[in-house]
Amino acid sequence: MKMGFRWYGEGNDSVALNHIKQIPGVETIVWALHDLQAGAEWPMDQIQEVKRQADQYGFNIDVVESVNVHEDIKLGSPTRDQYIENYKRTIEKLAKVGVKVICYNFMPVFDWIRTDLYKAHEDGSTALFYETSKVDDIDPMELVNKIALNPDFTMPGWEPERLENITNLFEAYKNVTEDDLFNHLQYFLEAIIPVAEEHDIKMAIHPDDPPWSVFGLPRIVTNQENIRRILKLVDSPYNGVTLCSGALGSSRSNDVVAMVREFADRIPFAHVRNVKVYENGDFIETSHRTEDGSVDIVGIMKAYHEFGFKGYIRPDHGRHIWDEQCRPGYGLYDRALGIMYLLGAWDALNQ
Repeated sequence: MKMGFRWYGEGNDSVALNHIKQIPGVETIVWALHDLQAGAEWPMDQIQEVKRQADQYGFNIDVVESVNVHEDIKLGSPTRDQYIENYKRTIEKLAKVGVKVICYNFMPVFDWIRTDLYKAHEDGSTALFYETSKVDDIDPMELVNKIALNPDFTMPGWEPERLENITNLFEAYKNVTEDDLFNHLQYFLEAIIPVAEEHDIKMAIHPDDPPWSVFGLPRIVTNQENIRRILKLVDSPYNGVTLCSGALGSSRSNDVVAMVREFADRIPFAHVRNVKVYENGDFIETSHRTEDGSVDIVGIMKAYHEFGFKGYIRPDHGRHIWDEQCRPGYGLYDRALGIMYLLGAWDALNQ
């Protein structure tokens, strides 16, 4: 198991590399070029600059999260081929600096969805929160405007350039079914997996967050059956999944431990985090500790350990604690605590 930490880059993150260096066990920076729009070919000089920065502190840059997929690919538009060609060239460039895994998602319009970025816990910490009734009743533009009120940090999946055309995007997806989305994903995978195989980079699709349809949009990376179907679209070890325990665990019908056991050899990268799910479907991010949420984090780590997992792993969304000013969900302190909890569980299993 190789421990990583997501980093948004110099000038775009409250967390510095020298701080990450002080977290025991971290060897991988999980990164991306967040200033580029989905569909763009990544410039080699910018890729090399991230490598130079990571090299200063002895980190590898083996995992990229994410090379975003253009909406035209998800929609199956005639223009998708040009964006797929850009994606192929980006894979080729990333291989030159040693990248081994590309995490991506196939969620229409939105990436993750929350209704509150700073919901208070009883202990005074705050965290990302999803309130079902608000999503059911809110106009999507209201949610867009609320997320945009966080001016200090760009929110991945909520970039202004991506969302300024939201009305047209909803219209474009009006007649797109889940089966259509599966077909469009297969077209994408059939084009890029041979390139990924040639350059020894594993593609790892991230589950939808939350794992159900929101605002009537189709979503397909939602449960064990659908992940099984996705892995069979192109049956290659280079077509994998980023198994995110928090995204999948926000649905009570998902058994994340069972998914680890079934898909372990197709999980090159894992997010391990906890959420507390309420009876009405609301959920909130918690500490990584099993008893603080609804996800069996220790059971998940045990399943990875039984398999002899040698892939990459990182803590995911953390709470905002000790008055830290940071990108929502991505501060230093609680994610560092999460790493120590995960490594502690791993060490205990090794004994």
